[in-house]
Amino acid sequence: MNARQATATAHPNIAFIKYWGNRDSRLRLPLTGSFSMNLAALETCTSVCFDEDLVADCFDLNGVEQGGESLTRVSRFLDQVRALAGQSVYARVSSANTFPSGAGIASSASAFAALALASAKAIGLALPEKDLSRLARLGSGSACRSVPTGFVEWLPGEEDAGSYAVTIAPPEHWDLVDMIVVVDPREKPVGSTAGHSLAQTSPLNSLRVAGVPARLESCRQAVLARDFSLLAEVVELDSNWMHAVMRTSNPPLVYWSVDTEVVLWHVQAWRAQGHALCASVDAGPNVHVIALAEEQAWAEERLRTLPGVQRVMVSQPGEGARLVEQEVK
Repeated sequence: MNARQATATAHPNIAFIKYWGNRDSRLRLPLTGSFSMNLAALETCTSVCFDEDLVADCFDLNGVEQGGESLTRVSRFLDQVRALAGQSVYARVSSANTFPSGAGIASSASAFAALALASAKAIGLALPEKDLSRLARLGSGSACRSVPTGFVEWLPGEEDAGSYAVTIAPPEHWDLVDMIVVVDPREKPVGSTAGHSLAQTSPLNSLRVAGVPARLESCRQAVLARDFSLLAEVVELDSNWMHAVMRTSNPPLVYWSVDTEVVLWHVQAWRAQGHALCASVDAGPNVHVIALAEEQAWAEERLRTLPGVQRVMVSQPGEGARLVEQEVK
């Protein structure tokens, strides 16, 4: 057989405790651990076909053939897969997202989690979840968190073998929703990979890093105990710390827009009125409003009326990366 194919899906995740900055950029070993929730309503589906007739890797995203850095990044990742399998055959990769790419909604997390699983299966590797998470990490750090299911913690580890993600609680453990408030769907001008390299230029970064273990412990406790007040406190604090580091890096990174600020102000005001809501912003202008499911209808209606809001996507906690049955061609 000249071609071997597999298809996998994965969800992006929202980091309650953020990943920002690496100890080792090549291996994407993080400065700290992090904690996230997979998002069931958003999905990347990726097919990989290793074909002996190909003379180079090829990649299409949402039906558009890719070149340049996008293709190079996928091909370099496939090099890691080929090295693990001891093979040199090229692949055709086709991927599609159900949400905007490169807009700070963790599209690279779901993309490389799905790519890791599909490419490993297609080339004949049978990797346990731990090693699949490690493999996904090489493509995008946060992708390691989209491999396990539900509420997930990334263990930073001391070296490659110890840096992977694990499930802390399954999706059904807590009836939360993430209302993703899109104020700008465009691809951000500075991607996360480039941003990570700037983290240690900030005078605030060492303070942020020092506080992460305590925030991780609080977040873990909040999720396990389903304590929304504690979750809201630690989620917003950690998000603010990351953006403080971004803004004080050299050069500074300012991902928030005026519309971002308006959403954040309203979420804080509504929580002060007694609503179980909090907000987190990844590396982009769009806001993740985390809430108890019972708050969704009330909050979603009001979020949609705010100036600058183009779209609100709602998601419950989601599963990890998984294979899709598909006929092998």
